[in-house]
Amino acid sequence: MSQTKIAIIGLGYVGLPLARLFATKYPVVGFDINKGRVAELNSGQDSTLEVSNDVLQSALVDTNPLAASGDNVGLYCSADLSDIENANFYIVTVPTPVDKHNSPDLTPLIKASETVGKVLKKGDIVVYESTVYPGATEEECIPVLERVSGLTFNKDFFAGYSPERINPGDKEHTVDKILKVTSGSTPQIGEQVDQLYKSVITAGTHLAPTIKVAEAAKVIENAQRDINIAFVNELAKIFNILQIDTQAVLAAAGTKWNFLNFKPGLVGGHCIGIDPYYLAQKAQEVGYHPEIILAGRRLNDSMAGYVASQVVKAMIKKGITVNNSHVLMLGITFKENCPDVRNTKIVDVIRALEDYGVNVCVYDPWVSPEEVMHEYGIMPITDLEAVKKNHGNTSSDGSTSHLYDAVVLGVAHNQFLGMDIDSLLKKDLSVVYDVKGVLEEADGRL
Repeated sequence: MSQTKIAIIGLGYVGLPLARLFATKYPVVGFDINKGRVAELNSGQDSTLEVSNDVLQSALVDTNPLAASGDNVGLYCSADLSDIENANFYIVTVPTPVDKHNSPDLTPLIKASETVGKVLKKGDIVVYESTVYPGATEEECIPVLERVSGLTFNKDFFAGYSPERINPGDKEHTVDKILKVTSGSTPQIGEQVDQLYKSVITAGTHLAPTIKVAEAAKVIENAQRDINIAFVNELAKIFNILQIDTQAVLAAAGTKWNFLNFKPGLVGGHCIGIDPYYLAQKAQEVGYHPEIILAGRRLNDSMAGYVASQVVKAMIKKGITVNNSHVLMLGITFKENCPDVRNTKIVDVIRALEDYGVNVCVYDPWVSPEEVMHEYGIMPITDLEAVKKNHGNTSSDGSTSHLYDAVVLGVAHNQFLGMDIDSLLKKDLSVVYDVKGVLEEADGRL
């Protein structure tokens, strides 16, 4: 493995931590088409917060380690294709989203394969980590590599699949501490891929017998979680009608040793809200309609509208005029203590509230306002004092407190857990709605 030269394609939430980890033992070039992202990383800063600045800076090197002779190690980030032409091990970590119809969009994966194909050489190995449906690597990606490179698969070059399992924002279960599934296009290549990952993954590896098995393992991980959350979301809807505290029910049921303790909530993020659609797509292609998986997806996709309706109902019951009211949304990321806004369902809650004529202010100290504005057309506020001054709805004495008709806790950021929410609400009539079930007092919760 001493001669292994690695190129990581895509330096986002998955690619950067992996590149940094491999750079502790191998020469690594991290490639990304986003020149701004590359410049940021080369300055020793990571806006995703997945790799701390000191750890990143300790891994960076000033010159391309793939072009140097000897056993140089370290990470070099680049947007120049020529910087990865000396690699012999390519790892693709680009996103695989769904389109507006929830159909898998393989465009980033195809473009990444075209990029690798331009520099692919005899003997090289290409490993994919992106979420795909079973068979996608060999059916969609490999033909692109062959077409662009002019090389023959499993003769001139080889492939593997090792699904990403990184949980953004989780500083305990980092990439090296999560057991890694590996696979290769031949048994020998599988062993080689497995040994490479095993050399840096302290949690160990599991070598799957085929690429398709590894692909299937990835999509069912999150499909299973999606269905489990859909079940408790449906319970929450039922129990709310029956005026039963769902959290109390789950606490009681959770005392049984084999009860799976899931909580109701909005199911967003780049994986859990995406993976089931990839599996469903492939199932439908071969003539099977996956009723349970798609039913779970539909239910979870409906939860944003349900939350908005519950907030509005709570406001109406208190005599608050909904039209032109002011609601503060606490958090817009897809999960707590993380700047990741990919596929966040909080945006859907905001849109649903706006459909009721509500003015929504978003406060999230974790996000980049520019990124949120670019992705969703929403400008969040990152400073609490600015939140209090966001609109002209001040108290009669001219103070800037007690501004909002309702506050919705959408994300359980640490900054929100000890916040004096009452200081943000109107004194006379107001509503607090707790999506995450973490507040001691609330007018409503899932």
